[in-house]
Amino acid sequence: MSRLHIVHTTHYTYARTVSASYNEARMRPANLPGQTVLESRLTATPSTFSADYRDYWGATVTAFETLTEHDELLVVAESRVDLSPVLRGGAGTGWETLRAPDLIDRMSEFLDVTAATEPDEELRELARAHADGAGPQEAALAICGALREAMEYVPGVTGVHTRAVEAWQARKGVCQDLAHLAAGAMRSVGIPTRYVSGYLHPRTTAAEIGVPVTGESHAWIEYWCGDWFGYDPTNLITPEGHHVVVGRGREYADVTPIRGVYAGGGASTQQVEVRITQET
Repeated sequence: MSRLHIVHTTHYTYARTVSASYNEARMRPANLPGQTVLESRLTATPSTFSADYRDYWGATVTAFETLTEHDELLVVAESRVDLSPVLRGGAGTGWETLRAPDLIDRMSEFLDVTAATEPDEELRELARAHADGAGPQEAALAICGALREAMEYVPGVTGVHTRAVEAWQARKGVCQDLAHLAAGAMRSVGIPTRYVSGYLHPRTTAAEIGVPVTGESHAWIEYWCGDWFGYDPTNLITPEGHHVVVGRGREYADVTPIRGVYAGGGASTQQVEVRITQET
């Protein structure tokens, strides 16, 4: 078991004074099997009101508003989470189970394509080629491997509104793009797949216990083969011990870390920092 202390800071600076802003943040980890949240809080400065609720997909959302004039906004989410291994079942599930009408109906939200995940014909063909002759579990891992081999990890060439097919055509992107690509490709062959947003603690020997290091807001996928199995198509690893789930959905738009609107202020700049300490 490992314990992680996560501090996620987002700092907005406005070109001119803002008279009001309304926001919602999904930056606090979820309580799940293998992931126990010991403490978690989110503060926004300045803020005149805030409230928490659980959204449709199960994520904890902090909605807050600032009704006083301000030139900057600081949002800090701080959490401590215990991570432990989880025993999964159902890996032997075959295509006949995935193609059953009741399963398709139950998993419809994670089988339908979305604007961000919709694959082009080349991606569909890649998925079919790696699913042919393989079981669903083998196909899922093979598709992720093929996508990662074809894609170059290049920060800054895509944005939060980039569609999977655009990143695929450029053969460049980041974790969000690879998660969208994997979700779209796997759904196209009938494997229910959901997008996962969270944090990643770096797997390096330099990340000593008790020493804060630069972590990441990260994205990966979970696919259903009798049970939900997580996989990180960016790093080609199972997300256990170093990945912390915040939210799940069909795509990035369902689990955006922070979004909102403001009145006045002109353009804004955003600085984001994630610091993670492994405590045990």
